Amino acid sequence: MGDDSERLYRLDEVAHITGSSTTSPSDASRACSGSRACDSMSDEPLVSAFVERWRPKTHTFHMSFRECTITLQDVAYQLGLPVDGRYVSGCLTDFQKLLGVSPPANQIQKFAVNCTWFHETFGECPAGADEETVRHFARAYIMLLLGTQLFADKFDNRIHIRWLPYVVRLEEMCGYSWGSAALAWLYRCMCRVANRHVVKLAGPLQLLQSWIFWRFSGFRPAGYDEFSWPLASRWSGHNPSGSEKGPRVQMWKLRIDMLQLRDLSGGPSGCASEGVGASSYGLMAVCDGTDIFCHRIVASD
Repeated sequence: MGDDSERLYRLDEVAHITGSSTTSPSDASRACSGSRACDSMSDEPLVSAFVERWRPKTHTFHMSFRECTITLQDVAYQLGLPVDGRYVSGCLTDFQKLLGVSPPANQIQKFAVNCTWFHETFGECPAGADEETVRHFARAYIMLLLGTQLFADKFDNRIHIRWLPYVVRLEEMCGYSWGSAALAWLYRCMCRVANRHVVKLAGPLQLLQSWIFWRFSGFRPAGYDEFSWPLASRWSGHNPSGSEKGPRVQMWKLRIDMLQLRDLSGGPSGCASEGVGASSYGLMAVCDGTDIFCHRIVASD
């Protein structure tokens, strides 16, 4: 079956944490051009303080009142990613065929390509480009999203070519369980950084931070009361303080130490596997069909 053009460009119905997906690939790629630019919303001291509570053996945050963790349900609601479907398992394929050009040898590091090459090569789709060229740019844009938002590594400056097979048929990408892959990658990154010799955290930190804000309302920044879909987009304008990180990490660690069960908000989902389901997220309406996330409006807690 060939690519369905109506499905291929139907992006307006889904928003991601960088903003509305009506943003052009060239605009979005420029927005991601800096080191960890797509994760600029991350409050590093807060995230670091929580990661210190992570226990690799149980894949949970060890809190003073109980253990908590991020679940597939959280990924689905926070990032709007599918958690059902085919599993994501990377393999290699032809770069030249899918993107129309291959990176030079000095832009390749083992099985990864420097982000700078993507930005320079696919920064702006030329006016009047034919359909095949548009597909090349769309594939490059999606690879940037995967490599800089969901599956970023600690180097922050390269895109792994394992994602090439998934952009072959763009209309089939929604058939993969990207949510479970993103959660597994976040777990793996937090387990790695739990080692005292690893100091830099990678992975979808926007998921971790949004989960913290959702579950612990006392940690939320002021002025972000309007809900949107997916839920992590609520914090897209958050600009953490640029003050010295060391004292802020200590401040967050102290506040986490003082947390009690009553400080947990948004329902008990994510703690001891209780309260699963849409009701724990306070959704006003949810469908039981294939697309259970059919309503974007959610109630405040």
